Amino acid sequence: MTGLAFIFPGQGSQEIGMGKALADAFPAAKAVFAEVDEALGQNLSDLMWNGDIADLTLTANTQPALMAHSVAAMRALEAEFGLSAADAMFVAGHSLGEYSALASAGAISLADTARLLRIRGNAMQGAVAPGEGAMAALLGADVAQAEAACVAGRETGGVCELANDNAPGQLVLSGSTAAVEAACAHARENGVKKAMLLNVSAPFHCSLMQPAADAMAEALAGIDIKAPVVPVVANISASPTSEPDTIRKNLVDQVTGRVRWTESVQFMVGKGVTTTGEAGAGKVLTVMQRRIEKSLNGFTLGTPEDLEAFAAAIKGEAHV
Repeated sequence: MTGLAFIFPGQGSQEIGMGKALADAFPAAKAVFAEVDEALGQNLSDLMWNGDIADLTLTANTQPALMAHSVAAMRALEAEFGLSAADAMFVAGHSLGEYSALASAGAISLADTARLLRIRGNAMQGAVAPGEGAMAALLGADVAQAEAACVAGRETGGVCELANDNAPGQLVLSGSTAAVEAACAHARENGVKKAMLLNVSAPFHCSLMQPAADAMAEALAGIDIKAPVVPVVANISASPTSEPDTIRKNLVDQVTGRVRWTESVQFMVGKGVTTTGEAGAGKVLTVMQRRIEKSLNGFTLGTPEDLEAFAAAIKGEAHV
């Protein structure tokens, strides 16, 4: 469908109760949570709906949980309203959301995706000892300012890299704790509005994650990846691919590489995307895209009501 893209959120969008309304309303959504539970050998859906937020926020639980909610929304959208990833120009996901995008586009099976994200979460959590890594948000900075802050941070002898280009004025650094702290000080001294450490469990998307990238390379080597029904815009390149071997490499490189979200959204807009559906928990990406391209029309797809409103809008546009 001309102008449509589906986007999938990453870590930070989780909350207790996520996806339950979809499971209660739609058999197709309920089946997704049951399949993920079986694939993991864990009642993850009960944790999502009735558990403690501290347990849900553990990286090894958060990643498959967010994916399950996203895929449940997409499966329900197709079963109940006749819309699917195949109706879009592109799919794209933020960090772990790229796995949700690939599962929704038929490139990786749901069970394999759940197991991969469990491995990914454990590997990312275990790659760096607690306290040795940090991440920081630079608000009001541009990429040049962020890169300069990273250079200053690395003068400590540690790692400091630009991890996320989320939207204009919303950049994230990652690396060794002392280096990231020094980068924040440099940024504040050089006119960046706000530079603050984030409450995260590990320094994601930087070279300190190489052990996790190695673990993912091993895990992905044994996974069957098919060509997706629609191109996936990769975090690492901000460009689309449908080629399985490229997808496999992108997922490995993504662990240590920058999430180029601003460029990904700009690419899709440049190719004619005018409307996005953010499938799963929260509305983080929908809010961020307003900073990237104000003309984009964004829908969230987390509840039955969301799906109904989105389908009505899209089908209404299709009949114009």
